[in-house]
Amino acid sequence: MRVALGLSYEGGAYEGWQSQPSGRTVQDQLEQALSRFCDQTIRTMCAGRTDAGVHALMQVVHFDTEAERPESAWVRGPNSLLPPGIAVQWARHVSPQFHCRTHALGRRYAYVVLQSPVRPSLEAGRVGWVFRPLDQAAMERAAHDLIGEHDFSSFRAAQCQSHTPVKTLRQIRISRRGAYWRFEFEANAFLHHMVRNLMGCLVQVGQGLRPADSMPQVLAALHRDAAAPTFSPDGLYFLGPVYDADWGLPDRTPAYDWLP
Repeated sequence: MRVALGLSYEGGAYEGWQSQPSGRTVQDQLEQALSRFCDQTIRTMCAGRTDAGVHALMQVVHFDTEAERPESAWVRGPNSLLPPGIAVQWARHVSPQFHCRTHALGRRYAYVVLQSPVRPSLEAGRVGWVFRPLDQAAMERAAHDLIGEHDFSSFRAAQCQSHTPVKTLRQIRISRRGAYWRFEFEANAFLHHMVRNLMGCLVQVGQGLRPADSMPQVLAALHRDAAAPTFSPDGLYFLGPVYDADWGLPDRTPAYDWLP
C-alpha cells in the first residue's frame, strides 16, 4: 500500500529535511514515528527538501507499507509519536504509481519579512528581518525580470545537486500587511538556496542598495558572486507542491490561514 501524507513543521529545531547521522532532521523524526506506528521500517520520499531552519506548511511525502490503516489513523497515530513542532495534516491512500516528487507540477514557497527598527521577538525564527524601509515598486520591477525560464546559476548554492540550473520561475508576488512583507514564489522546481538567494537580491533592491533593473545582468553572469548574500532561513516556508487534481490530494493546510 502506498500512502501520501501532508506534513507541517517548524524547522528551527532541525537540521533540515534530509536524514542525517545525528537523527535531528524532520525525515528522521517522521520515519521513526511511522516505523513505531507500523511496527516495520518505513522510508519516506518528500516533494521538496528543506534546509535547516526552513519551515513547511505542506510538505508532501509518500511511503510504502504492509500495514493497513484508515486514512484518519495515518494522521492520529504518527502525530501521537511526533515532537510538537511536526504534525501530519492529512493522509491519502494513493496509487502505487504516485510519486510525490516526480509528479509535482510545481513547488511554492513564501518568505515573510518583518520591517522594523527592532529585531523580532515573539516571531523570532519565523520571520526574516530588515530595519531599512523597502520599496515595493522597485522590488516588483526586479521580480518581473526574474520570471520565466532562465539559467539560475547566479542564485545556486555551491552544494546544489540539481542536474541543471535551468528552471522556470512562474510567479513572484509581493504584498504587505502592516510591518510584515510576504514574498511568494512558484516554479517548476528550485535550486538549493535559490529562494533565499533571490530574497537577498530583492531586499537589496528594496533598500536601494542595488538597481531595480539589475536582475538581467545578475542572471547573465552565471556566477554566484553576482547576486546578493544568502538571506536568512528564518522566514522561509515551503508551501508545498502542485499536483494534477486527478490525484485527489489537498492543496492547503490550516497553517495557510495563520501565515501573514
